[in-house]
Amino acid sequence: MAVTDEAIEKIKDMIVSGALRPGDRLPKESELAADLGLSRNSLREAVRALSLIRILDVRQGDGTYVTSLDPQLLLEALSFVVDFHRDDTVLEFLAVRRILEPAATALAAARIPGTDLDVLDAQLDALGEQPSVEELVAADLEFHRGIVHASGNSVLCSLLDGLSGPTTRARIWRGITQEDAVRRTLHEHRAILAAMRDRDTEAARSWATVHIASVEQWLRSTLENV
Repeated sequence: MAVTDEAIEKIKDMIVSGALRPGDRLPKESELAADLGLSRNSLREAVRALSLIRILDVRQGDGTYVTSLDPQLLLEALSFVVDFHRDDTVLEFLAVRRILEPAATALAAARIPGTDLDVLDAQLDALGEQPSVEELVAADLEFHRGIVHASGNSVLCSLLDGLSGPTTRARIWRGITQEDAVRRTLHEHRAILAAMRDRDTEAARSWATVHIASVEQWLRSTLENV
């Protein structure tokens, strides 16, 4: 194991064991290096690496602290990695969405307040029956974000928010090239909302699956014919 990796593991062990808790300030560099049997250079590199993935917060002139370790904060690193996706991996992102988002939609159907459903309905009404593709895709992102947020699961929210970006271009592409894509998308949104109003978790799950799978199937067919 590289020296820096060993330093990272030792700091991680301190956090996992509870020796360092969210919000705690790390001991002085010289003291912590001595306690962990590390050189100050390797400790410094480990702190830098852990700050990049939001485990530690380095405050100039104040010290280094353990962050809140909130899932949304930690999963920001996923968004950074996702930005490096290649076009040929978009199908894989859609497949992961198809697995996770219907589950989030089913959770939301059981607990979303009626006022939140009213907001989603109003957003669809404001969009109208013939929005531009760009307007539809922007509304689609907000629609799904609102539903996933209502699931009450912050990890799902962060994961799906990170996964939605790579599929945006595919959604726009489909809206431009596939006949009736706009109407179908609006119909599926309405069906999802209707199932959620009925508190029918399985119907909500099924419609969410159909909604995401339709984009996935279109993209797979399109790529095969390119």
